[in-house]
Amino acid sequence: MAVNLVNVEAVSKVYGTRALLDGVSLGVSEGDRIGVVGRNGDGKTTLIRMLAKLEEADSGRVTHNGGLVLGVLTQHDSLDPAATVRHEVIGDLADHEWAGNAKIRDVLTGLFGGLDMPGFPQGLDTVIGPLSGGERRRIALAKLLIGEPDLIVLDEPTNHLDVEGIAWLAEHLRTRRSALVCVTHDRWFLDQVCTRMWDVQSGSVFEYEGGYSDYVFARAERERIAATEETKRKNLMRKELAWLRRGAPARTSKPRYRIEAANELIADVPPPRDTSELMKFATTRLGKTVFDLEDVTVQAGPKVLLKHLTWQLGPGDRIGLVGVNGAGKTSLLRAMAQAQRTDGDVQPEAGRVVVGKTVKLAYLSQEVAELSPTLRVLQAVQQVRERVDLGKGREMTAGQLCETFGFNKEKQWTPVGDLSGGERRRLQLLRLLMDEPNVLFLDEPTNDLDIETLTQLEDVLDGWPGSMVVISHDRFFLERTTDKIFALLGDATMRMLPRGIDEYLERRKRMADAGAPAAPLAKSSGSPGSSGSSAPAAPQKTVSSADARAAKKELQKIERQLDKMSTKETWLHAQIADNATDFEKVAKLDAELRELVSERDELEMRWLELAESA
Repeated sequence: MAVNLVNVEAVSKVYGTRALLDGVSLGVSEGDRIGVVGRNGDGKTTLIRMLAKLEEADSGRVTHNGGLVLGVLTQHDSLDPAATVRHEVIGDLADHEWAGNAKIRDVLTGLFGGLDMPGFPQGLDTVIGPLSGGERRRIALAKLLIGEPDLIVLDEPTNHLDVEGIAWLAEHLRTRRSALVCVTHDRWFLDQVCTRMWDVQSGSVFEYEGGYSDYVFARAERERIAATEETKRKNLMRKELAWLRRGAPARTSKPRYRIEAANELIADVPPPRDTSELMKFATTRLGKTVFDLEDVTVQAGPKVLLKHLTWQLGPGDRIGLVGVNGAGKTSLLRAMAQAQRTDGDVQPEAGRVVVGKTVKLAYLSQEVAELSPTLRVLQAVQQVRERVDLGKGREMTAGQLCETFGFNKEKQWTPVGDLSGGERRRLQLLRLLMDEPNVLFLDEPTNDLDIETLTQLEDVLDGWPGSMVVISHDRFFLERTTDKIFALLGDATMRMLPRGIDEYLERRKRMADAGAPAAPLAKSSGSPGSSGSSAPAAPQKTVSSADARAAKKELQKIERQLDKMSTKETWLHAQIADNATDFEKVAKLDAELRELVSERDELEMRWLELAESA
């Protein structure tokens, strides 16, 4: 029987005149992995801070099991700015001790890309003080994960992590024995990691079994049975359920809800968007040319980020852009936006950006635009426009769109200066959409947005006719709102990924294992939304049937060898973990492992060559 680690009994918390939590009773047991969701400002962070005894309740009590070891990641770290990364993360362990510890190696590689911590000026000996907030947060997370807490409490752990980092963290937390309570708006992460959900709403906390998919079904079913007047919210949850049940890309976990009930609930829910209809409407609004990039080079100072890029963004294209930090995603959007603002007078360092005459661009950058702090929310929106046409005959007033984005009638009269960071981000996005653009550039639009607001934003974008490029580390949002994924892998090229984020993670893993850039994808034709080749395509080789048969035979042989290598690699990792205290043996096993990886990489390259012949 699982041991109860934390009990929350009839806890209440009031701020000003508002009750964030009202008589809440909950428990956390060994093995629990709990995701906490709810609107910004509804009390998610307050709940987990009281759970961790970092904040006192006004009434009720929180009790911890005797001897409970607690690990907490808050939104503000307590790292010593004068200390080095080594001192905070590894402590006084000698090099041979921490290098022989499989967990420490895994955490450093997963969060920082390697034991030498590439990207940090002095590696482990980098002083923490001058580092950015995102870098400090990763250091605090690494310090927590290297320990052995019975319960891990995380507040927005995926912030400042890229797609790879989020995937690694999900896998790491799944395999740990520690119980987990986690606040995050990353729905893919919740689905991968959590087995229970807490939904914080209006002072209460509703509990659901399963991950995010199960929570969506259970909540939509609860609202249907209750027949509440919140028709809009209910329909949004049913739409989200339809998206999940109809096979969203990269949905790897198997939902536990009843298939028949789910199918019945979404029987009359249309697909999220009618792609052909939106494409037709987008063409009438935009014409044939949107953005054409011809042999473009993008630089940041002396560093070349992209070179010889030929690419088209066509009418109605919905593009997701992923890539390693510093690869040039934001710089590419800025170069395109600058060409549009100056009618083509300002061009990149080399090449040419052609912008359609009818393009009306809205660019949501990572920086929140400053507005007069005395301006009311509704006034800030009405400054742009009183009404907005969302396409397909849908029209909304400024007040209605404010409500869609979580600003109720009371909140609409709040001064901008009193808004939180997430609320200001929402307002910035709302003002952009009110201007009725036909092209959207969204750079990390999900930052600081809660799940309910994300769902509402997706609903607005579903029926929005126009071209769109989204940069995001939130793979659920990318899969939900875009149709094609392109990647910048840090080798100055851009590639289309037919299999989306999964293919991106596979490529990045191959690059990390090989210690070199991944082999380029075959470039598609110059149709709208496809990645153009930076050089003329090589002529296709004609292969005789005898050569093709020989290639297939060798392919099968290589595949058997790769299977054996995979088994041996797993064994070597296990041996390194078992002999962690024997530094000499670990070094010998590590050398054997590197040699094996090198041989495997050569075989994989040979496999790729043969695959073309076969």
